[in-house]
Amino acid sequence: MLLGCVQFQCPQETETKHEGIFLTLEGVVNLQLSSKTVGVFDAFYNSVKPINLLQSSLELAAPGKLSPGRSEFHFELPLVCRKEPKMLYETYHGVFISINYQLRCDVKRNFLGKSLQKIQQFCVQYKPKELSESDIEARKAVPFSLSPDSLQKNVASTAKERLSMPRFLITGSIDRLESCVTEPLTGHIIVQHTEAAIKSIDLQLVRVETCGCDEGYSKDATEIQTIQISDGNIMPKLELPIYMVLPRLFTCPTLITKNFKIEFELNLIVVFKEDYTVSENFKITLKRLTSNINC
Repeated sequence: MLLGCVQFQCPQETETKHEGIFLTLEGVVNLQLSSKTVGVFDAFYNSVKPINLLQSSLELAAPGKLSPGRSEFHFELPLVCRKEPKMLYETYHGVFISINYQLRCDVKRNFLGKSLQKIQQFCVQYKPKELSESDIEARKAVPFSLSPDSLQKNVASTAKERLSMPRFLITGSIDRLESCVTEPLTGHIIVQHTEAAIKSIDLQLVRVETCGCDEGYSKDATEIQTIQISDGNIMPKLELPIYMVLPRLFTCPTLITKNFKIEFELNLIVVFKEDYTVSENFKITLKRLTSNINC
């Protein structure tokens, strides 16, 4: 239920005439195909239809006058999705997918006066769920290791190129890949040894948005934020902490529907002073859970 109050402050000298005051509640999922996937013109003409989640209106006041001074109109509007998908998604602002909710107030006036309108966006978030046994089991540290031998073939296409790389070994762990959206992503990284000096180590949070349509689908990964774990060469065997706070609105619980998907990944990027770069990718699952529990 959405509760609120609309306030009007009118001049003390005169009464303000109106032809009715109305509230409109709207919730929509906007989908946009990527021009990189389907082309610029196809993305413009074949945009996926928005998905309406909420659409309701309420008359706050019948045609009449607003008294001088302050006037208040209290309201209650149910937040219920009556059509498919029969549920509301949490607020999310992405590049190709956005989930927005807004409340619009319209003051109708006659043809001699200008109608007034005010739009206010609001966030929808579900209450945190209790941790289940499967959630607790999934919240385990995930170790990783970076070395020339561990790199994927798409990074080093031939064995000869792998042999020409500087020798290094970087280890560490991510505390959990299934996490709550209100909890920071934590872990640690250790440079065991390296022949080439390290320039920086970064941690990048990426959104992976998939939009479906009749002709196919568009899947794109875009950066949300990047934090620097270290700057400059690092002392061997030194444990460096990983700590990333997830930005509100730009992240949400991992969402998979028949029309679109919102997923998230982490990229650990190591840049050497010779401008050689190695990286490790982690797929993460975000949920909205109760308070922190160390597992």
